[in-house]
Amino acid sequence: MPRPDLYPMFLLGLLGSGHCIGMCGPLVFAFPARTGKFLAHLLYHTGRICTYVLIGAVVGAIGAGLTAAGPLDPAAVQRLNAMRAGLNIIAALFLAGFGLSRLGLLPEPAWMALAAPSRIPGFRKVATAAVDHKSPPAIFVLGLLLGLLPCGLSWAAFARVLPCGSGLAGGILLLAFGLGTLPGLLLLGTGASAVVRRYRRTSDILAGLLMLAMAVKIGIRLAVQLSA
Repeated sequence: MPRPDLYPMFLLGLLGSGHCIGMCGPLVFAFPARTGKFLAHLLYHTGRICTYVLIGAVVGAIGAGLTAAGPLDPAAVQRLNAMRAGLNIIAALFLAGFGLSRLGLLPEPAWMALAAPSRIPGFRKVATAAVDHKSPPAIFVLGLLLGLLPCGLSWAAFARVLPCGSGLAGGILLLAFGLGTLPGLLLLGTGASAVVRRYRRTSDILAGLLMLAMAVKIGIRLAVQLSA
């Protein structure tokens, strides 16, 4: 995995803070912020980022498995290259679609509206323990569960790791993305929400442009590989 790929993933999380506020902000206020403790925010976001890393590792491993090389005869090599090209095209299309959505040029996929926390099995029980009893383990588990919520920003990141080549690379890339989302949500949850909200639209635009740039980069890399 080229090390420079980590920086765009971190920036995607950082510049997507505006989207995170709209999607995750209410959840931050409803759960870790209600405990009044900074530790609760750290536990919640650690759980959320752990889920991102796990998904990144699984998606990266799936992509690597789909393109695993068999016997190196010409036909096998051709099939392998075609599969890799297909995964890159899927990743680029997801990034481009979500990027245009952040810019307001396309509507967000309808299935994103179905992202209700109550649909997650066991959510209510864990949420009660986290809020009413201020249980640190429950707050961490709550972060793990809410990291599974469908979100255009996180799904763009998941799509990006599909052709990355390994589960390890996928996990590392999603770690960089998760760390990028951390500053904005910590500011929001610890009382500096006015600063973050003020630049929400600007961060949405920047995140959208970055997604499009990542899609173009994948496309250029693919074109170079196919022409070689």
